[in-house]
Amino acid sequence: MNFEVAETSLRNSIHCITVKDNEQIVGMGRIVGDGAIYFYIQDIVVHPDYRKNGIGNEIMNLLVKYLNINAPDKAFIGLFASQGKESFYERYAFKDFSPNMTGMFTVILKK
Repeated sequence: MNFEVAETSLRNSIHCITVKDNEQIVGMGRIVGDGAIYFYIQDIVVHPDYRKNGIGNEIMNLLVKYLNINAPDKAFIGLFASQGKESFYERYAFKDFSPNMTGMFTVILKK
């Protein structure tokens, strides 16, 4: 992760949710994409000390609600689930379409 550009990345998100305990951010999630056809749920993160309290569920509920209100008909909503977290997203109707679809990515490495 290039932390030097993280703030710009967050600012350019379509929609962000943060959860705070006093002034400390303990959870977040965001939506990125083109705002018309493609939307991706990204960076669902809850601080380890705050997990198992429903924070991740609430973040997902709010992101899905935003998409249901703001995304147009037939919009593509994607995400990449961390290994072992697939069942969390399946509760929100996300499915692994393998072998028919393959999630792929690359990372630009500059020297």
